[in-house]
Amino acid sequence: MKRLTIVGGGWAGLAAAVRATTLGWQVRLLEAAPALGGRARRIEHLGLVLDNGPHLLIGAYTHTLALMRQLGLNPHDLLWRSPLNLRNPQGRGLSLPALPAPWNLLIGLMGANALDWRDKLSLLKVAASWQRSGFECAPNLTVRDLCVGLRPNAFNILIEPLCVSALNTPTEQASAAVFLRVLRDALYSAPGSADFLLPRTDMSTLLPDAALVWLQAQGAQMVLGQHQRTCPTPENAGDAVLLACPAWEAARLTQTINPQWSAQAGSLSHQGIATIYLRCNLPGEQQATLARPMMALDSGPLAPAQFVFDRGALSQDRAQRGVLAAVVSACQGERDALTQAVQAQIERQLKLPGLTPITTVVERRATFSCTPGLVRPSAHIAPGLWACGDHVHGPYPATLEGAVRSGLEVVDQLTQG
Repeated sequence: MKRLTIVGGGWAGLAAAVRATTLGWQVRLLEAAPALGGRARRIEHLGLVLDNGPHLLIGAYTHTLALMRQLGLNPHDLLWRSPLNLRNPQGRGLSLPALPAPWNLLIGLMGANALDWRDKLSLLKVAASWQRSGFECAPNLTVRDLCVGLRPNAFNILIEPLCVSALNTPTEQASAAVFLRVLRDALYSAPGSADFLLPRTDMSTLLPDAALVWLQAQGAQMVLGQHQRTCPTPENAGDAVLLACPAWEAARLTQTINPQWSAQAGSLSHQGIATIYLRCNLPGEQQATLARPMMALDSGPLAPAQFVFDRGALSQDRAQRGVLAAVVSACQGERDALTQAVQAQIERQLKLPGLTPITTVVERRATFSCTPGLVRPSAHIAPGLWACGDHVHGPYPATLEGAVRSGLEVVDQLTQG
């Protein structure tokens, strides 16, 4: 039996481990942290179960949903599904009805009350040009370049929140080619592809916990809390090693094995994400704080958060009652300043006085910067040595779906080759 050693137990490494086990490999997974899940995992603060950062899934995450089902999980029970809704507390923004494309987009645009007829017409013209081009463009364009001709109001209300939520990169830096690919798969694909899927539970319960149980039951060797000082090597012909760790860690492990690949992986720039957890004291037995489990926010220099999640509305756990998670994508600034600014923003925009900060989680290298013309490292590093992860060459930005697909695809290549 061929043996596969996987370094890294994030969603890419877990997807690879499950696929390899299914295809008959003997799997050994090595994870430096004491828990699986990478950047999408459970954390605890003073006994309260939170996440390293909330994650928004969409209906187009077909491979992630299929992996959950393979592990015996029911996405219908674990995920709250809703048509795309990027409206702020005042009702400004885009909301799509539960209709197939392109009717959902057309009706959603017509109902966007924050846009006048000129905004809507410019958006329809630009979207039609994207569709005629097959959702492809020159690789050197930014999202802002892509939207020349779009009225500022339509750009600010619709394009900016879509870009930052999908690519975690500001529009003046974000790759237009990748942005178009995401729009195509979400808005112009199968019915429900653009639906929001919000976890009803913590991120570890959503997949990593079940993956651990499944892999151990199949005989895979799971080693947690073990940091790799050097890169493992295949023991026999036909064996392989797969680096499913972050780009900077993979770069360190491959410095002497493939200096060129190591330099490419190490040169990726990154964007941070901050999650500010706040508590609102709710009266009586009230469970939900917000009108919807997720709401877009008006963001700017003094209002850094783009979205807020109502964990009490999503979870049946009474401890989550009144807990809000505000997300600052492409974040900058210090933790305390971010916390204060977001608390004031939530209190002002949602009319929720007296919020209490719980904790703030800052991931300074949460995702790679999805910039125009970016050349990401290839999956193949050296004979018997491969890499996977959302930072490895592929069509998608740094998302859970990108990570899962990368893990599945590299194992398929290994098995076929």
